Amino acid sequence: MAFQDFDLISQRRQEERRQKKKKIIIAVTLSVLILLIAAAAVAVVLHQNNQDVNTKESHKDPPKPKAVASDEKSDEKNEKVVKTVCATTDYQKTCEESLLKSIKSVNPSSTSLHENILRAAFSAASDEIDKAVKKASDLKFNGPLKKKAFEDCLELLEDAKEELNSSSAFIKGKDMGKLSSITPEINNWLSAVLTYQQTCIDGFPDGEEKTSMQKLLNTSKEHGSNALAIVAELSTTLKTVQSQRKLLGMDEAGFPAWMGHHEYRRALKADATKFTPNVTVAKDGSGNFTTIAAALKAMPEKYTGRYVIYIKEGVYDENVIITKKMVNVTMYGVGSQKSIITGSKNYVDGVPTYQTASFAAIGDGFMAQSLGFRNTAGPEKHQAVALRVQSDRSIFLNCRMEGYQDSLYAQTHRQFYRGCYITGTIDFIFGNAAAVFQNCLIYVRKPMANQQNIVTAQGRTDKRQTTGIVLQNCRILAADTLKPEKAKFKSYLGRPWKEYSRTIIMETEIGDFIQAEGWMEWEGDFALKTLYYAEFNNKGPGSSTSGRVKWPGYKTIKKEEALEFTVGPFLQGESWIKNADVPVRFGMSG
Repeated sequence: MAFQDFDLISQRRQEERRQKKKKIIIAVTLSVLILLIAAAAVAVVLHQNNQDVNTKESHKDPPKPKAVASDEKSDEKNEKVVKTVCATTDYQKTCEESLLKSIKSVNPSSTSLHENILRAAFSAASDEIDKAVKKASDLKFNGPLKKKAFEDCLELLEDAKEELNSSSAFIKGKDMGKLSSITPEINNWLSAVLTYQQTCIDGFPDGEEKTSMQKLLNTSKEHGSNALAIVAELSTTLKTVQSQRKLLGMDEAGFPAWMGHHEYRRALKADATKFTPNVTVAKDGSGNFTTIAAALKAMPEKYTGRYVIYIKEGVYDENVIITKKMVNVTMYGVGSQKSIITGSKNYVDGVPTYQTASFAAIGDGFMAQSLGFRNTAGPEKHQAVALRVQSDRSIFLNCRMEGYQDSLYAQTHRQFYRGCYITGTIDFIFGNAAAVFQNCLIYVRKPMANQQNIVTAQGRTDKRQTTGIVLQNCRILAADTLKPEKAKFKSYLGRPWKEYSRTIIMETEIGDFIQAEGWMEWEGDFALKTLYYAEFNNKGPGSSTSGRVKWPGYKTIKKEEALEFTVGPFLQGESWIKNADVPVRFGMSG
C-alpha cells in the first residue's frame, strides 16, 4: 500500500510560498503598470467619446483624424506591453516582431490582450514550422537513413503543431488571472514542442542535411523558447492564489477528466489479476489474438474508459506502436520475464534511433504492468531502443526494459516508473521527458571493449523546459556480466546530451563501480555551466560526493530543493497518480 507524506508536502508548499514573496512584489508592480496602461486606455476612450459628442453638436471637427490618433495611442500602449513581455525572452527581436503584428488592432484595455499575446506566440511558432517543412521539401535526402530521418521529421513536426494548437485552444476564453493554475499543462506541451524539433534534427547523421534542417528550424525553435518564457512571465504577473489540484483538465475530485474514477482505480491496482481485459493476446492461440499488433488494430476507434489488453506468457517478436489515437490503453502481462515484447532494429543497420524501438507508447494515458520490453540487437549495433515513451501521464509498474545502448527512450511529457528493472550500457535511460523513477533496479551491463557505461543522458535544450530525469529510492548496481570485470570499465551516473541537461539522483543506492567523479563530459566543456545535475541523500559505496566533478552545474542539494523533484510538483502527480492502492511516494523516503 502506498502512502502520502502530507507533512512533507505541506512543508514544501510553505517553503514555495516563502520563496515566492519576492516575486509577488514584482508581480504587483507589473500588475499596477498594466492597470495604469488600461486606465490610460480607458481615459483615451472617454476622451474620444467626449470629443465625438462635441463634434456632433458643433458640426466642426471631422471624427476621422481623432480616431486615427486614438489608434496610434493604442498601438503605443500595445507596443509597451509587448516589449515588457518580450524583455524576459531569450530572443527579444523575434518575439517583438511576431507579437506586434498579431495584436496591433487589439484594444490595450481589453481583458483578452494577454490571451491574444499568448496565442500569437503559439501561432508564430506553428507558422514557422510550416515554413520549415515547406522549405525542407525542396531538399534532397540521399540514402535510406536520411530519407527515413526526414519521414520522422514530418511526423515529429506535425506532433509539434498539434501541441501548439492544443496550447492555444486550452487558453481560449480562459480567465488569464488564473493562468498560473494551468501553466504546468501548457509548459508540458511547449516543452514537448521543442523536443520534437530537436528529435527531428538528431535523426540525421552529421553532415549537410542535418545542418540544413537545423537552420530551417532555428526560427521556430526561437519562437517555441519565447512561448515558454512568455507563459512564465504572464503567469507570474497575473497570478492569483489557486490550488494546483484545480488544474484545468481535472475533475472536481482531482482525477484526469479523460479517465473515469473506476477505470482509473482499477488500472492502477498493484495486483494485475484484478484487471478485466477487453481482449487477450496469446501466442498459443488461447486468446482473442496471437499478436499484439492485431489486438491494437481491432481496437475501437472511439472507446469510453480504459481499454485493457492482457498479454499471456510468451515472447512477442514484433515492433508495437500505441498510436496517438489509442488513448487510455492499459496493457498487462503475466510477469516482466514471461510476457515479453522484443525486437532487434538498430542504428548500425540503417534505422534512425527514433524508429528502433521494439515498443513505442505515444497515445496519452498509457499504462503497462508486468511486461518486458527488449531489444536484442546487442552492443555492437549501438543505438537500439527497447521502449520509447511519448505518452503523457504514462505509468509503468513492475516492467523490465532490456538493451545495451539507448535501452529506454523517455522522449517527452510526464512519465512515472515504479518497481521497474532497467538495464543497459551507454546512455540507457535517455530523452527529454519529465520522468520519475521510483524503487527501480538499474543494472549496468558489461559493454564492448574500450567502451564506458553511462546510466543517463538527459536532453533538455531550453532552461525553461519542465523536463528532467529523477531517480528516487532506486538501486544502481553492476549486472552479473559486469561484476567480475567492473575494474576494466569506467561507469558514470550520466552525461549531458543537450545544453540544459537535468538529472537528479536522490535517496538511491549507488554501487562501488561508479567512478568517484560520478558524472562524465559529453564533449569538452559543453553544457558544464548550464546543466543541472544534483544528488541528495544517496547511499552505498559509490554515493560519496567528496570526489564528484567540480562543474558549475553540478550540486549536492538540500531536502527543500529535492522536494521540487518529487512526483507531486514535478509531474503534477497528485492529480493523476494519487490512489491508495498505487505504490507511489509523493514525498521523500525519510
